[in-house]
Amino acid sequence: MSAAAPPPSIPYHSLGEICRGRRDLVGRWMAAGMLTDVRAVAIIILGAGLYGASLGLWRGPGQAAMNAIKFPLLITLVVAGNAALNGMLAMVMGAPLSFRQTYRAILLSMVILALVLGSLTPVSLALWFNAPPLGSEDTGLGYALIMVAHVFLIALAGVTANVRLYGALRGACRDDSRLALRVLVAWLAGNLLLGSQLSWNLRPFIGSPELETQFFREDAFSGNFFEALHRQGLNLIHRETRHD
Repeated sequence: MSAAAPPPSIPYHSLGEICRGRRDLVGRWMAAGMLTDVRAVAIIILGAGLYGASLGLWRGPGQAAMNAIKFPLLITLVVAGNAALNGMLAMVMGAPLSFRQTYRAILLSMVILALVLGSLTPVSLALWFNAPPLGSEDTGLGYALIMVAHVFLIALAGVTANVRLYGALRGACRDDSRLALRVLVAWLAGNLLLGSQLSWNLRPFIGSPELETQFFREDAFSGNFFEALHRQGLNLIHRETRHD
């Protein structure tokens, strides 16, 4: 008997084609082996760590260094937390996807997310450079601006990463576009909810001006992300109104 062929691996130079949604490469990813997983983790650490560090610069170098660790950790926890949920959602909706395939799909989306976030690092640095600095009269405005702007950038990167899975889902769903779209929307909602709440539990990523720089908050499970975003959005609007 001949030995079974080893699972394929995805070379680094194919990542651009994967980000553009090339179906044959995405299909190879869904069947890839351990080497591709290792490469995926390396890309997540590099891309998400770079963006996370730029996010923390407004608070200071200490926060930037912690974010370089915490941001890849956040993405890894989203993969671990949603892999089983996405598999069950796909099965409930009738999509012929195994748990292994759904795990690989969410891992692929997070690799694309890390690549997009890494490419947005110059935008993040521009925000840091132009926002009112820590310790100035407009520190509160600077904090609100940094928070709201980064929530928008991260959400944009997340939607982009998940939408790139649509071609793979269509192929797995035998070109049933409606089923693929339903699965995609369900996955996107799950990733958004889990990712946003985990970001709150793992805070600070920016660092409230009135609090010390910490790796984790003592009240990590108090409140939720959406309350904080609403509060800072109102703060930004009210401050802009007073300046008009």
